Amino acid sequence: MLPPRQQSRAGGPQTSLSLVPLDTRLSPEEPRSNSDNLRESPTESASSRETWPTADAIASKKIENGKAEIDCPEQSVIRRVSTADKISLQDIARERVDVICEKMHHLPEEFLEELKNGLRVILEGGNGSQHREEFFILQKLVQSRSDLTAKTLIRAHRVQLEILVAINTGIQGFLHPSISLSQTSLIEIFVYKRCRNIACQSQLPADDCTCETCTNSNGFCNLCMCVVCSKFDFEVNTCRWIGCDLCSHWTHTDCAIREQLICMGPSVKSGAGASEMVFRCQACNRTSELLGWVKDVFQHCAPSWDGEALMRELDFVSRIFHGSKDQRGRKLFWKCDDLKEKLKTGKVDAKAACRAILMVFQELEMDSPKSLENSEGGRLIAPQEACNRIAEVVQEAIRKMEIVADEKMRMFKKARLALEACDRELADKAREAAELKMDRQKKKVQIEELERIVRLKTAESDMFQLKANEAKREAEKLQRIALAKSDKSEEEYTSNYLKQKLSEAEAEKQYLYEKIKLQESSRVSQSSSGGDPSSMLMYSKIHDLLYSVPPKADSQSNECHPFRTNP
Repeated sequence: MLPPRQQSRAGGPQTSLSLVPLDTRLSPEEPRSNSDNLRESPTESASSRETWPTADAIASKKIENGKAEIDCPEQSVIRRVSTADKISLQDIARERVDVICEKMHHLPEEFLEELKNGLRVILEGGNGSQHREEFFILQKLVQSRSDLTAKTLIRAHRVQLEILVAINTGIQGFLHPSISLSQTSLIEIFVYKRCRNIACQSQLPADDCTCETCTNSNGFCNLCMCVVCSKFDFEVNTCRWIGCDLCSHWTHTDCAIREQLICMGPSVKSGAGASEMVFRCQACNRTSELLGWVKDVFQHCAPSWDGEALMRELDFVSRIFHGSKDQRGRKLFWKCDDLKEKLKTGKVDAKAACRAILMVFQELEMDSPKSLENSEGGRLIAPQEACNRIAEVVQEAIRKMEIVADEKMRMFKKARLALEACDRELADKAREAAELKMDRQKKKVQIEELERIVRLKTAESDMFQLKANEAKREAEKLQRIALAKSDKSEEEYTSNYLKQKLSEAEAEKQYLYEKIKLQESSRVSQSSSGGDPSSMLMYSKIHDLLYSVPPKADSQSNECHPFRTNP
């Protein structure tokens, strides 16, 4: 009998980032289940769709890869993106990888984050049918392209690759900033060479399985996905999942009920003649018993369940054994319904109900056909029959030992793959840390160089400012000198001009004086012979004019320049 689905089955290489939303009431070994989908129809229940933790649960976790965080001060630079340089999700889904990669290298980080946020909104489907149609269009564009291969995607931009993987898988976890996968892992997920479950990350086909399901189903992982719907969730230690005893593939209980994989069939232990509820694996087409499976799940996990989880698991058991026609299956079905009613009404608590269901399993074990045969101890059996029974017991023991050996081998392979993946991841992180360190040193050198340039330019600016101030003072000094010289030259010009006018007036005066003297002498000569009265009048006027000119010239010069004096 395969053990209950544990957390290790849901993941191959375990990373330090836990994708299971934690509940403070549950221990790490306790089941994580979705109580909101308890009453859903088996045709569309929570276990038949891929479920992801909330963004708050993811954001509350930190990726611990053994490296110290590098605090490098980044200077935020606001860059405007022109309309010609902008790209959309349709461009990423449609255009060639190298073209989009070249454009993304010239776009700021803020714009790339807006692209990722826009795709996250579409994947969340908050706008209903419109967002679903947008996603279907993007997914059709991506999945119809033949050029998206491992060789071309190796040249893709990091954000471009994350967007393509998110569109191809429909999982928004690849866009979350707290989840960091290597570029190689993203490419392998896109080309269906690695499990898309971030908590699993197993190489496909997992465990080198050669069954038809693992070979023909792109991206199917038998470690964490349902054989029927090829989806996964984070439910562990629960009857929500049914495992095949032979091929170890897993199936949602709801999917098995919907596809009628749970039905009456020959007893696996008792052989022909007896019938019980069995599970027929769709991968290997062989059957596994369900009563022993449910008993193991309850014995290992029921003591740690609370009332809500126990109610949910009882409901799964009721649905599994609803069509049972054997006595033990009907008894378990009736007991589960009875305990559910008592839990609803509060007649029993979770611990009492757990003890009661475990007691029922013990009673059913006592009622098994082999137990009844063993209880018939009063009669003798034939040697041949005894040998046959001993052979059956030995074969059963050998079969169980083979199952345990196979399980141990799978666990060893998975641990080895996990170790190799961790080594690769450690090498990638070490390389990234070295690159970041080199970038930090380069940026530090660049910052120091810029600081030296700034200091040099500041000194040059101070020197030029000092020279400008000196030039300004020199110009003001020269301006004052020029103004003083201008005033002095104007005074000299005025003085020379007045001197020239004065000399001209003196010359004219001398000329008039000589002329008057000449006229006086002629007048005297004429008076002696008899003079003219009009001549006497003219003489008196010329005499007055001659003697009145110098005072007028002096007064005019003083009136024009009252504030100036001759040097």
